[in-house]
Amino acid sequence: MPTGMLVLADGTTFYGTGLGAVGKAVGEICFNTAMTGYQEILTDPSYAGQIICFTFPHIGNVGTNDEDIETVNMAAASEVRGCILRADITDPSNWRAARRLDEWLRARGIVGFAGMDTRALTAYIRENGPPHGVIANDPKGEFDVAAMSGEAGAWPGLEGMDLVPMVGATQRHEWTETPWELGEGYGRLEDPTCHVVAIDYGVKRNILRQLAGLGCRVTVVPATMTADEILALNPDGVFLSNGPGDPAATGKYAVPVIRALVDSGLPVFGICLGHQMLALALGARTLKMMQGHHGANHPVKDFTTGKVEITSMNHGFSVDRATLPAGVSETHVSLFDGSNCGLALEGRPVFSVQYHPEASPGPQDSHYLFTRFINLIRSRKGEALLPERPAAAKA
Repeated sequence: MPTGMLVLADGTTFYGTGLGAVGKAVGEICFNTAMTGYQEILTDPSYAGQIICFTFPHIGNVGTNDEDIETVNMAAASEVRGCILRADITDPSNWRAARRLDEWLRARGIVGFAGMDTRALTAYIRENGPPHGVIANDPKGEFDVAAMSGEAGAWPGLEGMDLVPMVGATQRHEWTETPWELGEGYGRLEDPTCHVVAIDYGVKRNILRQLAGLGCRVTVVPATMTADEILALNPDGVFLSNGPGDPAATGKYAVPVIRALVDSGLPVFGICLGHQMLALALGARTLKMMQGHHGANHPVKDFTTGKVEITSMNHGFSVDRATLPAGVSETHVSLFDGSNCGLALEGRPVFSVQYHPEASPGPQDSHYLFTRFINLIRSRKGEALLPERPAAAKA
């Protein structure tokens, strides 16, 4: 008897074995192609309002721990609505594991099920775009398919939806934790060399760690903070974070702030949602994608260096490259579909990328972008620049 179920708005149904939290949840369904880092994915605030179908079959085999978390505010409700797996969750086999994935999902209130044909769902999404659906876990196997389909059809979808209030900071706080090192864990910034204000639209922990690891004292502020309040903190630069939802919806209050910060002359760096809203602030438009990009294997070309890097992505909206105004150059492009992946404001210390240079999970090819941002700050202060590529890893 199936104890897990997914019902799409058109009535298409998928069955499996329920796991995680008992109950049901509605959201947009996307597929993620990453082979590692499922815990980071499931705690990424950018997934608010979405149900994740993992294309890699063996999810949960390294368990979960208290370190691989990307949500800053763990007291908040889970951003992810549900998860779908191909294979049953096995006992963890990893020295860092603290508990099984299904137990962790239950504690986080995430509904899931396993044993489904994830390839069939992935093919459906590839051909039809991300559908709305209801995922359910009922140990008794009692499902009202008609009601679930109706609920999925009535859900308004992510277009026009501002989800930042669900995941962003509600008050200002400082961040000093630096990146993880084998045998040492996370470090602590002792002697900052600059001050960066990070506007939190749903920021990930590893983004803040990358900034702190380069010597930044990071002040995280709510998305509703005004430009005058931000400038009163006397930052050396401003970071625009990732986040969920429709950039045009959040942009109604965020874009005027971003415009004022750009006009201040401070270095500005944005990623993901921050990239999209920076584009809006500079006069471009955004659009909902057919499938979105969700995975850790996306090739992107950096026109500023001519190099190709493999990146981690998670977005369902993109900047319409055809609407980039004069004075705004395209710096990065996806080699999967040619969509815009980066921009820079000519003659100003302002740039952004669509993907996640901090990875977590994913390759670290793009860590240099944080150094590029810091170098804009150092150049403005008349300080020596840092090399964009990091030194060799410790043995």
